[in-house]
Amino acid sequence: MNDLSLLLKEGKALPLMEEFISIQGEGFHSGEAAYFLRIGGCDVGCSWCDEKESWNSSRHPLTLTDTIIENILNQSLKSVIITGGEPLMYDLSYLCEKLKENNIRLFLETSGSHALSGSWDWIALSPKKKFPPLQSIFSFADELKVIIHDDNDFAWAEQNALLVNSACMLYLQPEWSRREKYLPMIIDYIQKNPQWKLSVQMHKYLHIP
Repeated sequence: MNDLSLLLKEGKALPLMEEFISIQGEGFHSGEAAYFLRIGGCDVGCSWCDEKESWNSSRHPLTLTDTIIENILNQSLKSVIITGGEPLMYDLSYLCEKLKENNIRLFLETSGSHALSGSWDWIALSPKKKFPPLQSIFSFADELKVIIHDDNDFAWAEQNALLVNSACMLYLQPEWSRREKYLPMIIDYIQKNPQWKLSVQMHKYLHIP
């Protein structure tokens, strides 16, 4: 095992796809400014994924986690959203520890298909049928966001809602390419099942990252 492979295993290097400042466009924190850290690598592979270029981690430079931390601390925002890809493919404990030492609020977006690592202020769990979440993550989810891609996804959403804690926020979000079909269906479903809320990809409507 070479030095970089060892650092990757320890979470002290990560395949960095991109980092940028934008507005959260989905879920409970929609409309809030944040620093986005997108980590490459995903073994879930949803056919409708809008970040397919993130799947192959080898396409993204293995970057020292200390460098990523320095980049974050050099800007003024105190909220960081860590997404992918599937960020839990890597040990995020070191990244979280160092950012927490600097009073950074940490938000995780995950499918839950890998073991949870790191310390988080908010976990948005978006379960996928191909690789369902590990049972151990459900109790930690602050937000359950289910993507509605076909008619069966409503039942999938309810299956997952039974597993999260009672304080978890429940969201249904239309898959972007099928939003014209499923948005009216989701609205009707929420009206009949008001424990759910609507999430739309606001950033796509606004044409921002």
